Amino acid sequence: MTSTTLRRALLPAALVASLALAACGSGDPLAETDAGAGGATAAEPAASADPAASSDTAGGSGSIVVGGANFTEMQVMEEMYGALLTEAGYDVEIVASDSREIYGQALVDGDIDVVPEYAATMAEFLNREVNGPDAELVATADAAETVAAMEPLAAELGLVVARPAEAASQNGYAILTAVAEENGITSLSDFAAFPPEIVLAATEECPTRPFCQLGLEGTYGFTVTELLPLGYGSPQAKQAVVAGEADLALVGTTDATLEADGLVLLEDDQELQLADNLVPVLNATSAEDATLVETLDALADVLTTEDLAELNRRVDADRELPADVATSYLVEKGLIEG
Repeated sequence: MTSTTLRRALLPAALVASLALAACGSGDPLAETDAGAGGATAAEPAASADPAASSDTAGGSGSIVVGGANFTEMQVMEEMYGALLTEAGYDVEIVASDSREIYGQALVDGDIDVVPEYAATMAEFLNREVNGPDAELVATADAAETVAAMEPLAAELGLVVARPAEAASQNGYAILTAVAEENGITSLSDFAAFPPEIVLAATEECPTRPFCQLGLEGTYGFTVTELLPLGYGSPQAKQAVVAGEADLALVGTTDATLEADGLVLLEDDQELQLADNLVPVLNATSAEDATLVETLDALADVLTTEDLAELNRRVDADRELPADVATSYLVEKGLIEG
């Protein structure tokens, strides 16, 4: 990597504490889409670096602020963006917050240049910002369609959406590996072909969520006879399936602990979930720098859901630092020099 500087910081703590995390990863990926987010709130400047410098300079030089959420998966993504941009010659600072409302407003204001986001969740966040809290969904199960729907909404707020990766982090459902192998089950439709009455380990809000119990019953024909309110992808939810107390657990598609727990993710073959593929979202002024956009686009060609799950595992299970995990992955893929 070049000798340019990569720094990490937090957005103002008082603002961070005022809002709850609405993104994917450590919570229900589409909780915000289901419940609505309301209007964005004003944020203080995220960093002292001049984020607009990139638009004043031809090519990979100047200062870039990478922002986003403050949990494992997003920390890894932010570090990957930072390492790519540092390699390209930018002076990079990474800032983070616990709320999309905070870093989203900083992105609109130009205090942040780019954030890694989830396509469907961000599309619906922007949809509500532009069209109100009761706006009809614009996101679909197709990443390209979802990004296309997001682009005009982003433009109204002074944002630009880059290319989405294949990697998607969204709701998933897991069963015992032994049950799946013994019965040839690979998808939710396969599992629903068995007696469809199930005990589901999920979030307390799952019965009212279109991508949770309502979707399982309406799209796949399951009958949820009992809900165990054990959380999203929590050890307790997964252990309930292992112990035979639940048939199905709500987990994340980038949960790398499933195999070790004796669980397997079922394919969402009826495309119940929306396309929460990883995608860069940029301030429009910053996006005028073609080198910046092209540098980030390179990741879209290689990053898969399986890759992201493994990167999460290395941080959460092996206790590696997000920066080290991100750098080694980019070196392995030939995107930066070792």
